Amino acid sequence: MTTIDWDAAADSFDEEPDHGLLDPVVRSAWARRMETWLPAARSAVLDLGCGTGSLSLLVAGQGHRVTAVDRSPRMVEQARAKLAGTGTEVLVGDAGHPPVGKQRFDVILARHMVWLLPDPEAALRHWFSLLRPGGRLILIEGVWNGTGLSAARLTALLAEHTERVHHEPLSGDPLLWGKQVDDERYALVARAEPPLRHREVVDVHLILRRGPDVLLARRSGTGYADGLLHAPSGHTEDGEDVRAAMIREAAEEIGVELDPDELRVALVMQHRGPGGNPRIGWFFEASYDPARPPRNAEPDKCSELDWFPLDALPDDMVAYCRAGLDGYRAEQRFLIHWHEDADSVAYAPREARRAVPLPVAAAPTGRLHHVELRVPDLVEAEAEWGWLLGLLGHVPYQRWAQGRSWRRGDGYVVVEESPGRPHDGPHDYPPPGAGRLAFHVGDRARLDTLVAQAPDHGWRLQEPDCHVYADDAGPRVVRLANTAGHEVELVAP
Repeated sequence: MTTIDWDAAADSFDEEPDHGLLDPVVRSAWARRMETWLPAARSAVLDLGCGTGSLSLLVAGQGHRVTAVDRSPRMVEQARAKLAGTGTEVLVGDAGHPPVGKQRFDVILARHMVWLLPDPEAALRHWFSLLRPGGRLILIEGVWNGTGLSAARLTALLAEHTERVHHEPLSGDPLLWGKQVDDERYALVARAEPPLRHREVVDVHLILRRGPDVLLARRSGTGYADGLLHAPSGHTEDGEDVRAAMIREAAEEIGVELDPDELRVALVMQHRGPGGNPRIGWFFEASYDPARPPRNAEPDKCSELDWFPLDALPDDMVAYCRAGLDGYRAEQRFLIHWHEDADSVAYAPREARRAVPLPVAAAPTGRLHHVELRVPDLVEAEAEWGWLLGLLGHVPYQRWAQGRSWRRGDGYVVVEESPGRPHDGPHDYPPPGAGRLAFHVGDRARLDTLVAQAPDHGWRLQEPDCHVYADDAGPRVVRLANTAGHEVELVAP
């Protein structure tokens, strides 16, 4: 380690660019700080904007190999004189792009320099390229009378390059400045480690259907959302896909051994709890099997297991689970559910707006849109069809005076009362039986082409009051009838 004669060195100090280091008390205070910021082992240090070399002399005095750079030839001349005998190389050059070629350093040091640079983002990017992996960038900056660079701003600039930034306030140490100061002065020590990729926990949730009901469990003794209802759920483990995680969680929580083919993806939701980190939730649908009734397999974590109607869910639920089930019932496929920090973990109707559905691509042309069935007795039909369609995975969708519908995916089934007698409109009810088929059409241009060609193939456009041309914001629905009187509805997004 080089021994520095501080008294002799002080005789050659230039007062103006010396940052106050002529004072032995100030110099000693900075030396102590530098010891905590620099590696304990002998390291290669690049001092940018070195001025007359006062900080370089401190660093060299602690045994490090120093390369110093300043754009002023006069400053470089004084620094070379001051650093003579220390083995320090002093170069004339721009601090933003120092003339060091392919050299790499363990530490880059810059004091009161970043705020002066015309393009600090580019300079920081280049400085990190000069650091060895794990190297340190030591930046000493501040704000004086509204001039300078705040710690928050500089930390934000460093975020592109590293997540490891140590912020050390310096204003409260008068020994560093030779006096009391009340402005912002600080050091940032950033490590040359690339930012970690953003990662999110992946949840899995089971929507176990028993007709119109779903299975919910009341949390207990978990330390999170205890007392609230939630679907059987958990999260993926390392190396586990979401379907395997759902099968495992169902077995662990409700004692049901599901086959992979029984699981259907119902909804994917990105959600964030109050004050928490974002998570990705996969909601899977499965049907109840009387031969495998669910049971409370984790009584230490669950105080109740019961069925609840999907169309009348209780309010004492975990908010994001309720949002997922509401979205599922509404046939939404992708949701964002983002809590604010002051929100409650429990469902609150006023916070239902936190759930934002994401649109999905239109169904391809030719996929069934809906089927209409004419029935003589709506009450009877609702009981019969509601039972069967519920077991087949359909969800109650719409209700009106003469009809009901059940939906699954992007198609639905309608039953509408049609006793085969006149009513107040311009047309009679058709007789009970199968009604019309409706198909998706990919876009309006294709719909227009189909309508134009239909007469050449035995299909005629129904009267205008039998179809709907919606405005530009809504779907366009056209009804065609063939020679035998069969009706088809074409629906374009």
